[in-house]
Amino acid sequence: MAVPGDPPDGTPEGIDGGDEEFRSDEYRSVVFDEDFVRAARLQEFSAQERMGEHARAVRSRSIWSGSGSSRPRTSTPGRGARQGMLLVLLIAVAFAVAVYMGLSNPSLPPATGRAEPLTSTVVPLAPAAAVSGGRPVDLYAKSPAADYRVGAAGISLPAARRTHHFTEGQVVTALSIAKDYLVQSSLDPDVLAGAATRPVRVLLDPDQLDQFDRSMTTPSGDGRHAATGWLVRFDPGTAVVADTRVRVSGTLAVDEVSPDVLEVITDHTFVYAVRPATGSPAAADGASLFTVRRELKLRFDREDLTTRRAELVTAYVMAGPQDCSTEPAEGFRPVLAGAGPTTVGPAASDPYASGTPRRTAGLCGVLAQPTADGTAPVSPAP
Repeated sequence: MAVPGDPPDGTPEGIDGGDEEFRSDEYRSVVFDEDFVRAARLQEFSAQERMGEHARAVRSRSIWSGSGSSRPRTSTPGRGARQGMLLVLLIAVAFAVAVYMGLSNPSLPPATGRAEPLTSTVVPLAPAAAVSGGRPVDLYAKSPAADYRVGAAGISLPAARRTHHFTEGQVVTALSIAKDYLVQSSLDPDVLAGAATRPVRVLLDPDQLDQFDRSMTTPSGDGRHAATGWLVRFDPGTAVVADTRVRVSGTLAVDEVSPDVLEVITDHTFVYAVRPATGSPAAADGASLFTVRRELKLRFDREDLTTRRAELVTAYVMAGPQDCSTEPAEGFRPVLAGAGPTTVGPAASDPYASGTPRRTAGLCGVLAQPTADGTAPVSPAP
């Protein structure tokens, strides 16, 4: 006789239909512990939750479903899904930031600001006596420049050492740019003749280009727009260079003035052999010497070092022999061989001596003359 719970067709063969003990203990060895239950992807709704007309019988336990526990959450459906998507979004953003920081160059911080305008002082030095003439080689041999090196060889770089915030290579770069500026602005034949400005212009910070261009087109002795504050230029109607082997001597020094700025101070004396702009270039005794002392302060931020350009901050220039009545802002007008002084200036100034006292813009000095042994005397204080 069948009992409730038996299969409709009876107990299959091989199974003792009366073995109640077997049926009751059939799944005794299967244990559903708490971890197993919590890990289940489907969970049956409670009787109260199934009261809805179209309610589902089970809920998903995936983190994307918004139901992370067995307790019903009727007030915040999809909360788990939103949390999961937020987590993925945060991971994606963090990865993107890491990639960006890795590709960016950490050694190039933002620019430190606009470059300062150049402040320049150009002081003419009048001759104390008639200017000596002769062949350039003989004039150099009898002058304090006899032992000076020729051209760029006279602009030697000091030993470079790293600073607190700049590497040794960056310091070398700053010094080499400063040397390039001196070479182009003091030795280039076309620049000296007033025929070119580009070799100097390309080395300047872009923020100074407007000031530089105005200084070249409409020079003025206002301390801001003297062409001769930026470069050495002779008035082409007065004199031309008679010997391209310019004698040079001086020093460069570098210093870190801020974590983002290097400063290079240059102090050089340039001695040129010049002759009248008119007349025969072959005249053996028509040349004379013209001396220019240039003290420059150049600054470099990290962008300047990368693009190989400089910010010229200050320029102090003494040049002679010139007449004190001339304006040297546009170009130098040398007093040539055989000519003497027409005006009387203050005490003598020696452009060959280190530590020469500076003079106020607009004043004129007197060029110290070499002594009998070929050396120039040290100038007294004004």
